[in-house]
Amino acid sequence: MRQRCLRFVAALGLTSSSAYGQTLVYFGTYTDGKSKGIYVSSLDTSGRLTEPELAVETVNPSFLAIHPTGRFLYAVNEIVDLEGEATGSASAFAIESASGRLRFLNRSSSRGPGPCYLSLDRTGRHLLVANYNGGSVAVLPVGRDGALGPATASVQHRGSDAPHAHSIDVDAANRFALAADLGLDRVFVYRFDPLRGVLAANDPSFVSLEPGAGPRHVALHPSGRFAYVLNELSMTLTAMLYHADRGALTALQTVSSLPDSVAVADDYDGAEVLVHPGGRFLYASNRGHDTIAVFAIDESKGTLRLLEHVSTGGKTPRGFGIDPTGAYLLAANQDSHSIVVFRVDPGTGRLTPTGQTVEVPSPVAVAFVRY
Repeated sequence: MRQRCLRFVAALGLTSSSAYGQTLVYFGTYTDGKSKGIYVSSLDTSGRLTEPELAVETVNPSFLAIHPTGRFLYAVNEIVDLEGEATGSASAFAIESASGRLRFLNRSSSRGPGPCYLSLDRTGRHLLVANYNGGSVAVLPVGRDGALGPATASVQHRGSDAPHAHSIDVDAANRFALAADLGLDRVFVYRFDPLRGVLAANDPSFVSLEPGAGPRHVALHPSGRFAYVLNELSMTLTAMLYHADRGALTALQTVSSLPDSVAVADDYDGAEVLVHPGGRFLYASNRGHDTIAVFAIDESKGTLRLLEHVSTGGKTPRGFGIDPTGAYLLAANQDSHSIVVFRVDPGTGRLTPTGQTVEVPSPVAVAFVRY
C-alpha cells in the first residue's frame, strides 16, 4: 500500500516525506453543461487541494461510492433511458492509484429510471441503488474484479403518492438496509441477505415521517444506535433511535436545518447529511440558503443541538464530504461550479474556510480514497 501511495505522490510532483497519507478526492457531476464526468483531486494533510482533473468521462455521475478495498469506484448514471429500456445504470471503475484516473470496467442496469444514490454493503460484494424516477431500489453483485453483474434484487415502492426512492444504506451489522423514499414520506427497512444479495421486507417494514417532509438521505451513527434522516422538502432533520437487533426506527426529535429566523422558501431544499467519523457532530447542507448546518450530537441520547450555520462560499451546495481523518469538509457548490474546503475543529465541530477553492463544473458528489 505504501508503494502504491508513493507512486501517486510522484505523479503529483510531491515529495514522499511530505505527502505520505495523501487522499484522493473524486467529484461526481451533472454532465448537461460543461462537465464531462468524474473529476479527481488530491487533498494533503495541510488541507491543500490540487486542481481537479478529469478522471473519466461518463454521463451524469451524480452520486459516488468507494469500494471498501479502495480499488474501485462506483457511480450512478442518472438517466431515464438505457439502450431503449426505461432504466438508468450504475458504472464500475478501477482506481489507478498512481494517477487517480479511473478505468471503466462495465455498467449494469439499475432496474429503474433516474438512479440518484448508491452504496456498498459491508463486504463489498453488493452495490445497492436507489432509483428516484422509478421509485425502486435494487442490489447489484460486485465481482472480484470490481465489475457489476445483473441485479439480484429489485423492489418497487408503492403507496398512495408517487414513490421516489432517494437513498439506501446497510447498517453496521450488514443485516438491514434503510431506504428513504421522498415521495412516500417513509424510510423503508429491508432484511438484507449478504450471501445472496436479496432484500426482504422487515417487520415493521417502514417508519413514516411528517406528510410532505420528503426524506432524502439517512446517516447512521458510528455507534449503530442512532440514525438521522434529512428531510429535503421540510428542511428538517429527524433523529431516530435505531434498534439494531430488529431493524426498527423510533423517532426521537425533529429540528430545522435552517436558522430560527429563516422560513422555508420555494427555492430551498435540504441536500446531504453526514455524521462526523468521531460521532460527536452532524452536518447538513441547505440549498438556496447556501449553508452547512452544524449540530452537536448527544452521544447518550442521540439528540441534536444546533451549533452554527456556515456559508458554503458558493451557490446550491448539494453533496459534501468529510475526509477520512475528520479534519476537513469539502462542500460542492453545484451552481457556482466550485469546491470549497473547510477545516473541522476537532473539539467543537465548527467549520472554518481554509481559503482553498477549486473549480469543478456542476459538482454534486464528493468521495474520498485515502492511501
